[in-house]
Amino acid sequence: MLRQRVITAVILIALLVGAIFAPTPWLLVLILCLMASCALWEWLRLSYSQQSWLPAVAAVAFGLCTLVLAQQRIADPSLTLIQKNPLVLISPAVIAYWILGVGLMLVLAQTQQRQNRLGLSLFGVLSLAVAWLALVDMWLYRGAWYLLSMMAMVWVADIAAYFTGKAFGKRKLAPKVSPGKTWAGVGGAVVGGILWIFISALWPGSFGAELIHNWSWFGAAVLAVFLTFFSIAGDLFESLLKRRAGVKDSSQLLPGHGGVLDRIDALIPVAPLAAFVAGPWLQALLK
Repeated sequence: MLRQRVITAVILIALLVGAIFAPTPWLLVLILCLMASCALWEWLRLSYSQQSWLPAVAAVAFGLCTLVLAQQRIADPSLTLIQKNPLVLISPAVIAYWILGVGLMLVLAQTQQRQNRLGLSLFGVLSLAVAWLALVDMWLYRGAWYLLSMMAMVWVADIAAYFTGKAFGKRKLAPKVSPGKTWAGVGGAVVGGILWIFISALWPGSFGAELIHNWSWFGAAVLAVFLTFFSIAGDLFESLLKRRAGVKDSSQLLPGHGGVLDRIDALIPVAPLAAFVAGPWLQALLK
């Protein structure tokens, strides 16, 4: 099992890093479209139904729509970022729901059965759409190293949470939703996220460098805390969906890792917020 998990992880990381640094944006765009479509299929199976054909149809339609939007963004550089896709305008509402709606659901920790199936399914479509858009725009408007360093912040926080939780975790964070997570893990994730922002800021063009340039060192540390909390919320929210659906993994698409959603759940709420606090979206909306 561990060998299979490592092999899958190495292949995925190699494909993603290779696509990020490829001379053409299309390789990364295609990978992100495929990932988002698979994640949406898994999300809808968790939030709506595992037996219905609707999740598969919605995922295919979603993938085709993202390809059309990508073509529009890449083909005509004369258009402004918002002209290319008004979805940017709804992203603040999606971010707000991650704070208020998801926050309330995690506090209530209602895990017995599926609730508000249509609402959560629509939220999944919008969340994955703006997350996909944020990742593509960060690549197009800020470059490969910027995107990779932003994603690495989520990975570093997750790794730090795992090891600090294993070493020092006693008090459970959300026992009804995810019994393995502890407050010590949250502390480790926050420290890991802040340290990565400060360390990566040493390289020009990184997410950390732009975060500090826009908000100062103190502001960057505060925003790193918020981004880390968002990553934890994404992880916990997917755990809540899985518990309601009565499954351990979102799917078996990735050998040894479960589903695509299991691997990108923390990134989904972080990506649009990152695009606002230090990425291309804030400047676009202020113009």
